[in-house]
Amino acid sequence: MEETNLPEPRLRGELKRTVFQLALFAETIRDGACFDARVDHADEQWPMGAARPDLRRILIPVGPVLVFAASNFPFAFSVAGGDTASALAAGNAVVLKAHSGHPKLSQATASIFAAALEEAGAPEGIFSIIFGTASGSAAIEDPRIKAAGFTGSIPGGRALFDKANARPEPIPFFGELGSNNPVFVTNTAAVANTESIVDQFIGSFTMGAGQFCTKPGTLVVPEDSNFTRILASKQLPAVHKMLNERIEAGYLQALAELKGHNGVEVLAEYPETANDQIQPILLVTTGEQLLADPKALQEECFGPAALVVTYKDEAQLLEIAGSFSGQLTATIFGEEGDDVAQLLFTLQNKAGRVLWNQWPTGVR
Repeated sequence: MEETNLPEPRLRGELKRTVFQLALFAETIRDGACFDARVDHADEQWPMGAARPDLRRILIPVGPVLVFAASNFPFAFSVAGGDTASALAAGNAVVLKAHSGHPKLSQATASIFAAALEEAGAPEGIFSIIFGTASGSAAIEDPRIKAAGFTGSIPGGRALFDKANARPEPIPFFGELGSNNPVFVTNTAAVANTESIVDQFIGSFTMGAGQFCTKPGTLVVPEDSNFTRILASKQLPAVHKMLNERIEAGYLQALAELKGHNGVEVLAEYPETANDQIQPILLVTTGEQLLADPKALQEECFGPAALVVTYKDEAQLLEIAGSFSGQLTATIFGEEGDDVAQLLFTLQNKAGRVLWNQWPTGVR
């Protein structure tokens, strides 16, 4: 709590998730699923015209993996998080580059984790932790590192991706580099469920002070619906402090650029507080404005802010969907009978996860 400003219930829940992730990957070691072993027995009558020899295939560890910890999940995406668990489960050593936002927690977790590995009889040196930007940069260029995993900003991730590819022996780079996670509401859903969608949207984009990689950053709604009026009438909830000063500064800069853009207006914001703590804000613009400058209006704003976009008709809705770059998630709110086939086809080629009448801040 001291290093991240995250409340105790959130951290305890995240710790539970982290332990579960480790147990889940332990199962793949026990059942052997991670090896994907396949056996094709010899066949003298193989129809290709020649006998088939006995063939065996198995996945093998790639080698030492460099994991860059994330700031916003100090347990589940950090020292003993999912990237570390999956790399170890596949038989690789892990070099963990700690995040500067929670160094004391990182060191404490690393000590517990290393002791547990030793007690379990794991090979010496299978896990180690390093600190500092320079250390991470040097490690990704070290020929002994065979893959890298990263969760963080697009600029930081792209810089590391370039380093991974510029090596004499390029290595795989598994990066999660930020996302806007757009939500699209059909005309029928807007009529049937406006209040419900509005309330859930507010809860989703303000959850964790908007510091989830799956935060819905854009809500696309029909311009002839009541969405903007109802959103403007809502009192936005207070949020806790942001993770650290660097993330707060990045958020304020991104928000200033978004607010200063032509055609973007403030729709709703939390009442000003005496201590100037960052609080939620909703902005609004039109589909025409978004399509005129998608790069600027679709930038991730990592914090408690979101942009509402109004569309004229289904054709413009599809055009807006097609204008987005790759995303972690995309969401459709619709009713039974809605013809969303084209919208779904567009989004499934943009997003890793497409949701139907659910919010992207929930992850299974």
